[in-house]
Amino acid sequence: MNRRATIIGLAVGLPVSAFFLWLAIRRADLGLVWETLRSASIGEILLAVVAMGGVYLIQAERWRRIAQVPLRLRRFFEFVLCGIGCNNVLPGRLGDLLRARWLGLDAHIPGGRALATVVLDRGSDLVGLVIVLLVTLPFVTPAAWLGWIVVGSVLAIGFLFVLLAGARRYSRTRDRDRATGEVRGVLRRVARDVVDGLAEPLGRRRLAKVLALSLAAWAMWAVGAMLVGRSVGVELSLVEALFVAAVINLGVAIPSSPGFVGTYQWLAIAALGLFDVPREDALAFAILMQAVWYVPTTISAAVLLGGRAIQRAAQARRQETVSIS
Repeated sequence: MNRRATIIGLAVGLPVSAFFLWLAIRRADLGLVWETLRSASIGEILLAVVAMGGVYLIQAERWRRIAQVPLRLRRFFEFVLCGIGCNNVLPGRLGDLLRARWLGLDAHIPGGRALATVVLDRGSDLVGLVIVLLVTLPFVTPAAWLGWIVVGSVLAIGFLFVLLAGARRYSRTRDRDRATGEVRGVLRRVARDVVDGLAEPLGRRRLAKVLALSLAAWAMWAVGAMLVGRSVGVELSLVEALFVAAVINLGVAIPSSPGFVGTYQWLAIAALGLFDVPREDALAFAILMQAVWYVPTTISAAVLLGGRAIQRAAQARRQETVSIS
């Protein structure tokens, strides 16, 4: 991990998170928020944790269909959990880069191609969320801040399509001879592998399945939100929960601290405020909703990555023993 990039990410993200956290709590009765959290239904929170696990399982299956490599769904699920866990504690979404690295190593494919599958996977999330947002907008009271999310989302979709079209055109028109040499050659090879991966057509049938899995994942997220809301006395319909899912998960693209602390709370309060949910209840919802995915994914990532490190160390010791003998 580049130390300078980490410092820059924290220098930008921490003040942004602090600002949005201040916006979220400045007019809230924190004592009432605490009482709401204490009275939350544990059973419904545990069910929400299961629902969030379903989200990641669906996303893992979608990524597997995009990558088309001979690895089991279980391995993709582990990579997804570990990537999210790393994003929880590292700035700049480095977890996405790391899961591309893990895929490249385990599937024995070029790192650039593995990174292209992650880009397509994240792009599928973006497309799915924008569809959900546009479908639910007619049922929501208009707000000025909501317009910025819509505009930003449409621009992001446009950039994604331009990126894919540019990659396909480049792969068709440019010479495909691979560069060789030192560091510059390595970077050029990785860049060309990424372009090649983005240029590969998914096909209509596979594209439809990928999109369907994206919508299914966010529908499952909405079910988790409904369960968390019910645990603190906030009754959300499926349409309202889908809208909240779109707003929060599109809005966390704003640079912030690892784990989206601050931005997550403000987005949840702003979205629920359109349904006349009191600020204290909305803040309690935001805290629990973040906890039901943050805590399990962070713990899971620590266990999985720790086990992976132990396994690699044992393999290295065995290889050293064999070489000595």
